This record gives sequence, C-alpha cells and structure tokens, in this order.
Amino acid sequence: MPSSRTTNVDEPDGSTCPAAAGDQALRREKDRSRAGVLRWRAERSNVASMTDQYRIITEGAGWFDRSHCGRLKFEGADVRAFLQGLLTNDVAALEPGRGLYAGYLTPQGRMLADLVLIDRGDHVLGLAGEGLGASLAERFDQLIFTEDVRVVDVTEQTGEIVVTGGTAVATAAEAAGVDAVALDGLPELGWVAGAAAVVMRDGVSPLPAFRLVFDAPVRDQIRGALVRRGAIELDSGLVTALRIEAGRAEWGRELGDDVIPLEAGLLERAISTSKGCYVGQEIVIRILHRGGGRVAKRLVTLVFDADTPEAPPVDARLEAEGTAGAAGRLTSVAFSPIRNAFVALAYLQREAAEIGRRVTVAGTGASAVVTGFAQ
Repeated sequence: MPSSRTTNVDEPDGSTCPAAAGDQALRREKDRSRAGVLRWRAERSNVASMTDQYRIITEGAGWFDRSHCGRLKFEGADVRAFLQGLLTNDVAALEPGRGLYAGYLTPQGRMLADLVLIDRGDHVLGLAGEGLGASLAERFDQLIFTEDVRVVDVTEQTGEIVVTGGTAVATAAEAAGVDAVALDGLPELGWVAGAAAVVMRDGVSPLPAFRLVFDAPVRDQIRGALVRRGAIELDSGLVTALRIEAGRAEWGRELGDDVIPLEAGLLERAISTSKGCYVGQEIVIRILHRGGGRVAKRLVTLVFDADTPEAPPVDARLEAEGTAGAAGRLTSVAFSPIRNAFVALAYLQREAAEIGRRVTVAGTGASAVVTGFAQ
C-alpha cells in the first residue's frame, strides 16, 4: 500500500545528513593525508637518489645535457664591433682559448639574454639560455644594417653537455678528444678544441665542471665515451642543487626581462665598466656611480632548516622580520646532498638581503637562512 507520508522539502536526504557529510569530510581528509604521505615518500626517494648520485660523482663524474639551450653562430668581418655595441662585456677582449660571458639588455637595463661567446677564428659561437636560439637570432638580425654580419641559429645542428665531478677532467678530455693536461689548468671559460668537441671550464657546479659543445652528429659518440668512463647521467634535481651551491643564475629561472644584471650579481662576470657604449649602459652606470651599486633586490642563496619536510614551491613568497609586505620570492629550489638540506636561490628586497638573515616561506612555516649572494 502506498505510503501516505508527506515529504518535507527542507528535510535533508541521506546524502546531506550530518553523518553522511561527516563521512565525506573524513574521506577527504584521508585522501589529503594519503596524498601528503605519497609526496613525502616521493621526496625521500628522490633525496636518496640524489645523495647516491652525488656520492658517486665526488669520486667519479656525472653529466647532463644542455642541448635544449640556444646556440648562435656569428659570422662576418664586423661581428666583434657589432657585438661590442650591444653586449655588456668587452667583446674586443675576446680571443681564442678564452670565452666571454655577457648580457644583452633593453634600453631600460633589463635582460634580454645572457651569452657565453667563444671565438672560433672564422666565427663567434654564442651559447644562450633555453628557448633563446631562434628568437635571439631574429632580434640580432633586425639590428644589422650595413655591417658585414650574419647570425644563424645553430641550436638544432649542435649539442651541449656538461660533465662534472672528481674525474671530470679525464672524463671530459676523453669524450672530446683532447689532452687531459690541457684541461686541468684552464680558468673558468677557458677552452680547448678537441677532435669531437670544444671543451670549456664551467662554474655551474662546486665540483670541477666542463661544458662540451659539438656538432649534432657526434652526440652519440660523446655519450658513448661518457658511459665507457663510468659517468652517470644526473637527475635534474641534483643539477639544480649543484647550480644553487655554485650561486649561478639560470635563464628562465633567475634571469629574464624583469631583471637588471646587477640584481643577479653579474657585475664581476658579465659587465665591463671601462668599455664603450652598449644598449642599457646608462642604467647600469647610473646604478653604479650615482646609486653606489644599490639595487632594489638581490639574488641570494638560502639553506633551509634540516627538518624542512619537502621542497618549498618555486615562486613562493618570502617573508622576513622588519620588512613591510613580501620580502622576496624563491626562484630555484632543490635538495642538496652537500648540506643534507634544501637549498634555494631567491630574490630578496635590499633591506632583507643580508647574510645570516632568516626568512620564512609564506603559508608553510618553512624557514631558511641567507648564506651568500649569487655570482
């Protein structure tokens, strides 16, 4: 017999009664807890892997591929004069066997690119950041008028690998086909040309490091030589950790069109204060001479407390006592086997950028200490 019970439209059904709602909340909490445990396990597993890799390369060698980064070929009788008027460093001092690091700026002093130049005699090779090959070649090409200059994007036709570790000298020498003795005494950005690659000492790691630049067809040959020497391919997290420990900025992370090179600590490496005019020079000189070198923000290295459970997110906001509002933001973060802690690069406002200063990641409670400045 049909029920004569009248349903109250305001009466909750079983899906929204307090008990059911409580069950749903409990399930959501369990899901969040489970996700947190999985993240923690993944983080610990990654940390263990990076620690093992670092232990191996302190006595051996590891490598990572930079072939995705842009490479340009500059040709013509006027190349050096052309670049001298555009870049921040003294291109006139460029010579075979010694690379040159420089920035390319907007008229407002912001960075459009950073480049390592290698004088190969009949041309100059420019090593740039990720995604800067074709766009940078096009930008330079638009600035050529009557000069005898040709700029070609050779990113796809070439490759780039970095070798680092305790045996990096011997490993890089064998892979490139050069005498290890010739590499051992090279200064940073010093280079020699081997049978398979140009080999340049690089400062991207606290361990000895060399950058190999080669024609794309010999990529497998070089990788094979690295494997025969026992070199291991490095996890991207360890690559980032080594770069942070070395205090080196990277295009797309710390460097971009919102950055003045002085903020990133590039004065000593990338800027000549005695050369002639270049694009953006007025801003740089004004900061150095009238502002006493003071900039609104500075790129610093951070070490997080050892009990920090997981890596704070890149771009997270930083806070510091005594500063109004945000003190800065994280740009690169990784676990460092060297310190057994998470390390980072971060931009901090001038008043907060002091060695020994403690900062916290907003909304997380993660705390770190400023240990130095990028260079």
